[in-house]
Amino acid sequence: MKRSALSVAACALALAGLVGTAPAAPAAAPRTRAADDWSVALVESTTARHTPTSIGGWSYPVGLYLYGQYRTYLRTGDARYLTYVKAYVDRFVDQDGNTAQKFSSLDSMQAGRLLVILHHETGEDRYRIAARRIRERLTSYPRTSDGGFWHADTASRAHQLWSDGVYMVTPFLVEYGAEFDDEAYTDREAVEQLNTYARHLQADNGLFQHAFDESRTAAWADKETGRAPEQWCRAVGWYAMAAVDVLDATPEDGPGREELLRTVRKLAAGIARAQDPATGRWFQVVDKGGREGNWTETSCSSMFTYALSRAAEKGYVSASYREAARRGYRGVLAKISRGADGLTRLTDISIGTNVGDYAFYVARPRQTNDFHGLGAFLLMNEQLRKQG
Repeated sequence: MKRSALSVAACALALAGLVGTAPAAPAAAPRTRAADDWSVALVESTTARHTPTSIGGWSYPVGLYLYGQYRTYLRTGDARYLTYVKAYVDRFVDQDGNTAQKFSSLDSMQAGRLLVILHHETGEDRYRIAARRIRERLTSYPRTSDGGFWHADTASRAHQLWSDGVYMVTPFLVEYGAEFDDEAYTDREAVEQLNTYARHLQADNGLFQHAFDESRTAAWADKETGRAPEQWCRAVGWYAMAAVDVLDATPEDGPGREELLRTVRKLAAGIARAQDPATGRWFQVVDKGGREGNWTETSCSSMFTYALSRAAEKGYVSASYREAARRGYRGVLAKISRGADGLTRLTDISIGTNVGDYAFYVARPRQTNDFHGLGAFLLMNEQLRKQG
């Protein structure tokens, strides 16, 4: 977490006098009708629908959404948004930094980004202690023979790498390292995890298979390659966002960075080729847009748009990818609207998904206002709105 990026937010919170206070009750309806600021509209709508208690348990979809809410807070300075995040996290972390979380899966680690944020914003040591539990868990966390973190420490996920998993842990790692002076480990580990996953999962077309099983025993695993059969869009999106976030946070001369840049450039080309020319969005099975039953999915379209825009802005890929990002942005904005109650509705978001075949993915239920989509939308919108 770059301290310079957060200093303005910390000052805003201090001036508001909200650190350590009880959260305000959620509004009955959005306090603004800022139709031209969809991040504010979406956050106001979501916090009107859910209190910090009712929003759900400790999970990566809620963690993703709240990280997006935090990014909106950094821009707007509306301290209610950060107070809400704090109230959510305080359900799971006591005054001594204890938490019931066992961190037995990568998914369970994603919301750890909120711990780093809250330590930076409040200075409360309990958030450092809780975040340290994730850092320490990684020292004994199971890995493949070449060092990749298993998707989960369970028999059903043993020896498996899922493209989803890198987002659940690598952004946390680099942000933890920056906040707690541990970059010597965290930067190296984050880059190497991304590179290890790419070696197993990136296909010739630049995109990623959903998963890899080193043991070749999973029902979905190819007996020769260990790879899952399909390129599910949100799994690819998770990797794309993680790679850009880690590149942003690590030194230009760091070990493994050139390999990661090559991966990102190949991935960006694959993403751009797979974009639906009619809508600007991307398909649920991303490389098979023309097949019967396939449909454009909102969360991955937000992820790809964010990743292409950010990578082009930072020079990781050619500036020409900004046009694909702009088309993606317009495509996703076509999926958000206000209902009769004035609250936002973001549609066509795939629910959480296991590894499967083509028929499995295209049959996944499509939800409105699913947290996977809300969080990805906020990250995309905060990136793209500044691009004009």
